[in-house]
Amino acid sequence: MDGENNSIEECQKALGYFFKKSELLKSALSHASGVDSRQASNERLEFLGDSILGLICCEFLYHRFPDLQEGEMTKIKSVVVSRPTCAKISGQLNLGAFMVLGRGVPYEIGSIPANILADVFEAILGAMYLDGGWDIVRDFALRHLSPVIEEVACSDLKNNAKSLLQQIVQREFGTTPQYVLVDEKGPDHSKCFMMAVTIKGQSYNGEWAKNKKDAEQSAALSALTKIQGPVADAPQG
Repeated sequence: MDGENNSIEECQKALGYFFKKSELLKSALSHASGVDSRQASNERLEFLGDSILGLICCEFLYHRFPDLQEGEMTKIKSVVVSRPTCAKISGQLNLGAFMVLGRGVPYEIGSIPANILADVFEAILGAMYLDGGWDIVRDFALRHLSPVIEEVACSDLKNNAKSLLQQIVQREFGTTPQYVLVDEKGPDHSKCFMMAVTIKGQSYNGEWAKNKKDAEQSAALSALTKIQGPVADAPQG
């Protein structure tokens, strides 16, 4: 029991927040594989935290970038509030070291699946909201998320879409995106091209542009908005 209490104490130090109800933190750190029932796992808190994270990001974008249109904010949110981002923040906080994991799940810090790390970060947000309220969880999330939002939003997202997509696909799926010419139309002097992204054989929506380079950027941006599910939902080879 002392070991468990020490782990909770160390986790709170890492978070920079001390829970009034420590059972919420214990639940947030409990993967379904390590507890007797799914009700005792962090799945419900993860569900809550996912929505909280999305709202925090939307609120920040709305006030921080008043000139951005809805579509632009949606694309930025899709890149920022994603499994890779949540897993990265979870890793920075070393949350995997405090988790309750069952048999079949790697315990080594470098080998815990990214989707589990992403889920525990969102579960922590849900627990923190229930324990401390909106201001507490928003301040905590933005402390880790705002630099990512600024980086994505202040860069030319459209011109960097291919680079961002390649980074995510290489890290999460272990491959590189491929670009395929789907269609073209118009006379030779004024052609338009439709390019689509394929990842491990799965194709994403094609996008039109006046040259192949711009069409590839648009196709990459479209694919970025789709790649948000758990690693288990990734394209299978």
